[in-house]
Amino acid sequence: MKVRTLVIATSIALTAACSSSNDADKGAAPAASSTAAPAPATTAAAAPAAHVNPLLTKSELPFEAPPFDKIVDADFQPAIEEGMKQELAEIDAIANSTEEPTFDNTIVAMEKSGALLTRAMNVFSSLTSANTNDALQKVEEDESPKLAAHDDAIYLNDKLFQRVQTLYDKRDSLKLDPESARLLEVKYKRFVHAGAKLSEADKTKLKDLNKELSTLSTKFTNQLLAATKAGALVVDDAKALDGLSDADLQAATQAAKDRKLDGKYVVTLQNTTQQPALQGMNNRDTREKLFKASWERAEHGDANDTRETIERIAQLRAERAKLLGFPNYAAWSLDNQMAKTPEAAEKFMERLVPAAVARAKAESKDIQAVIDQEKGGFQVQAWDWDHYAEKVRKAKYDLDESQIRPYFELDNVLQNGVFYAANQLYGITFKERKDIPVYQPDVRVFEVFDKDGTSMALFYVDYFKRDNKNGGAWMSNFVDQSKLLGTKPVVYNVANFTKPAAGQPALLSFDDVVTMFHEFGHALHGMFAASQYPSLSGTSTARDFVEFPSQFNEQWASDPKVFANYAKHYQTGAPMPEELVTKIKKAKSFNQGYAMSELISAALLDMQWHMLPADAPKQDADKFEADALKKAGFTLAQVPPRYHSSYFQHIWGNGYAAGYYAYLWTQMLDSDAFEWFKEHGGLTRENGQIFRDKILSRGNTEELGKLYHDFRGKEPSIEPMLKDRGLK
Repeated sequence: MKVRTLVIATSIALTAACSSSNDADKGAAPAASSTAAPAPATTAAAAPAAHVNPLLTKSELPFEAPPFDKIVDADFQPAIEEGMKQELAEIDAIANSTEEPTFDNTIVAMEKSGALLTRAMNVFSSLTSANTNDALQKVEEDESPKLAAHDDAIYLNDKLFQRVQTLYDKRDSLKLDPESARLLEVKYKRFVHAGAKLSEADKTKLKDLNKELSTLSTKFTNQLLAATKAGALVVDDAKALDGLSDADLQAATQAAKDRKLDGKYVVTLQNTTQQPALQGMNNRDTREKLFKASWERAEHGDANDTRETIERIAQLRAERAKLLGFPNYAAWSLDNQMAKTPEAAEKFMERLVPAAVARAKAESKDIQAVIDQEKGGFQVQAWDWDHYAEKVRKAKYDLDESQIRPYFELDNVLQNGVFYAANQLYGITFKERKDIPVYQPDVRVFEVFDKDGTSMALFYVDYFKRDNKNGGAWMSNFVDQSKLLGTKPVVYNVANFTKPAAGQPALLSFDDVVTMFHEFGHALHGMFAASQYPSLSGTSTARDFVEFPSQFNEQWASDPKVFANYAKHYQTGAPMPEELVTKIKKAKSFNQGYAMSELISAALLDMQWHMLPADAPKQDADKFEADALKKAGFTLAQVPPRYHSSYFQHIWGNGYAAGYYAYLWTQMLDSDAFEWFKEHGGLTRENGQIFRDKILSRGNTEELGKLYHDFRGKEPSIEPMLKDRGLK
């Protein structure tokens, strides 16, 4: 029984204040058209009469990869229902056993349970996040409360918990190996954290709360997906889009055609507050319309307005925390994290606020100076920032985003950047597999080989934006690694890069490049997993640790050796001129005040939502956010939080509630760990092997603070982070 965690999402501009850039090798086929993929899974609402549900049995494909060419939408609900039924039968057999509880007949037996449900949910969750449709959303709405009740039936099962409690109480005499001892500790604390020690009456209340919360979280996700699609900016005249690149205009034209709006242009929304297109737009009215379309996407008083949903979620979470014996939801959530308490997390973030805000104010003055110089006649607003920040960058560093993009073609970045760095550090290699079925034609699959040539994992990539895909970027598993179960990892990365027009290269911003490295850091964490037990494998760690490997992997995007290997012109194959490379390096800390401010303000906003006590009245989302930002010291209207409350998917839908601070916490770990690399010679196989052995392969097999200390030799310091972000 592995806890079925949500996909790991990332906030793209966490360590780089960037937007988007792109690069390609000479003669390289465009990423958008280079995949001769097998047919995707059908979206038929009902399966053919002779159809056999492939989810009900273990896949016969390599690595037990999902047979997407055989799966239809109608397979999921019966597979999920049968999976829950089978797992509960397995759990009941453990709980009702007349044998004395042992580690094998209780803890190991639990680890082996739920195989069908895990298999079905791993695939189902991937599709509902990256390639959903009405049929899948209906299944999600139907099954979410049932799945919440299913988890409660396990973690609130008193007979089962008594067996776990018995083993935990005599843990010192069991003579368990370290990983088994860790599993017992994690299992016990997970039961307690879930409410196993509550009275039967309180368990009943908790089940009702969990059911409603699960239903509302699914509702929020589906509302937001629809609101984001509907919120796209429709433009009648190309003049209003003056300043956008040809590629962006082509994408806007194609998006309009896809929506049967021929002759118009559609600028689609990404999940963040600021939108990439704002940087190039010369028309201020259009910029304002696009910004407001983003900011107000889920606030139109219609069926997709999320405010009532999130207000109720916050209220229910506070009630749930009180029932579990905590003053607020944040205290409950952080109880098993590295930070331990919301007060510790807030104190950590408060150390960053003054420097970030001061830097953002200085950047605002630079932007206003450009506006005044051009006789703009207005004060900088949020929708002006990216546009004029780019002008400041050009003036200060003589760096033009359009100069950079031709050197970052997606496939070249992947092959000669992301994969190359992994090879140099860890010795692994990649081979594309076009015989493995995928769920959408843009998806690609690679087999991963270890340093000795043995096959170790499958890796899927799904990089392009679609209307039926959640915003942002993330990683998760189709198959989890476990020595106990004999399974190797099948991992995927998802992003939302703009898909180029047919025959055109997919050129990225440097922000996009960093995002690829970031998500691949998560993938490495999953692929290098070497745990006995699935519950401790790979990314099954605390939220304020899980972003550490991913943010650390971003460092290699700028490593001179790696950068030189992928930063090549997509038409000529020529390396990026040294002059341009130097400009990028000098501009590394550019706009970091803004980037850190929008991130910290979002993290503090999240924390404020989840520090509400149970007796607090239901909040007005708009007023609450304004008050929370003012309290946190963020009063610059031109620097809005990275996520507005009404579309903060991380905290209302993706499992990061009271956990968005983790991106900042793990930036500290990332920068501190990279200091170790610099102290020991940087990009070397020896260093990579140490990091793999001590961090990437360990999952949650040891207390995470100790795991980091054993690697670094000391506690993490915040100083390298402040230096890296230009805040010191």
